[in-house]
Amino acid sequence: MYKIGFIGIGIMGKPMSKNLLKAGYKVTAYDLNQEALEDVVKSGASRGENSMQVASVSDVVITILPNSPHVKEAVLGKNGVLEGAKPGTMIVDMSSIDPMASKEIHAEVIKKGCFMIDAPVSGGEPKAIDGTLSIMCGGKKEIFEKVKDILNVMGSAVTLCGDIGAGNTTKLANQIIVAINIAAVSEALILGQKAGVSPAAIFEAIRGGLAGSTVMDAKVPKMLKGDFDPGFRIALHIKDLNNVIDAGHKVGAPLPLTSSVMEMMQWLRANNKDMLDHSAIVQYYEFLSNADVRA
Repeated sequence: MYKIGFIGIGIMGKPMSKNLLKAGYKVTAYDLNQEALEDVVKSGASRGENSMQVASVSDVVITILPNSPHVKEAVLGKNGVLEGAKPGTMIVDMSSIDPMASKEIHAEVIKKGCFMIDAPVSGGEPKAIDGTLSIMCGGKKEIFEKVKDILNVMGSAVTLCGDIGAGNTTKLANQIIVAINIAAVSEALILGQKAGVSPAAIFEAIRGGLAGSTVMDAKVPKMLKGDFDPGFRIALHIKDLNNVIDAGHKVGAPLPLTSSVMEMMQWLRANNKDMLDHSAIVQYYEFLSNADVRA
């Protein structure tokens, strides 16, 4: 079994690293948040001193961090992964970042005689906990095959989408669909509420038909309960949509629906709601319509 380094013990990283421990892997973990790190250490992980030290004792280093600058710092910066990695070390970046940043980091990784794939995830905290994430990968097939068993511990769908950066491009596509789906569901439930039809009844009636989706099943119950504890924060979805829009501008892809949902999220941020779950998009519609889907 490969020895694994795990950098980033957040909402997603904590359960993902614990699943690796349950599967019998030796894990050395590191995070700036000592409380989160302590939780994983209590579950059996070794405590890493910094990214460099984690890499020095690992065959595979997994990173899952908020955005491109954080990954660059953790991998390329002072006391970073590349300062501790041995030639042949495999880096699996599971963060959701700009595909161009993945390519830039990869270029430096290769210079050090190491390897890298980008492997962002979808499914939120519940699927991170039960190990059924969707994992979208970009990189060389031979490196993907070497780490696939590790990824299968954390996900139920692990797909190689292309060369480096393809994983993050696929994740951006995923985030477009999720954001627009949540907005569409919110719009539909508010229509029902204003027309005197129970949003809960609408949900039950249409969830098994063509309009049904994983997003609907995961997010409508939260809306109906008024439970906006974050499985995936609006602030992080804003980050992803910023990357979507940047990538779209670079390749000439039109993004009118994405841009509209981004404005909804920016309103939520301006109203101090950006740390809520992205299902709180419904609150934008509730404000405009003076309605409440829980009523």
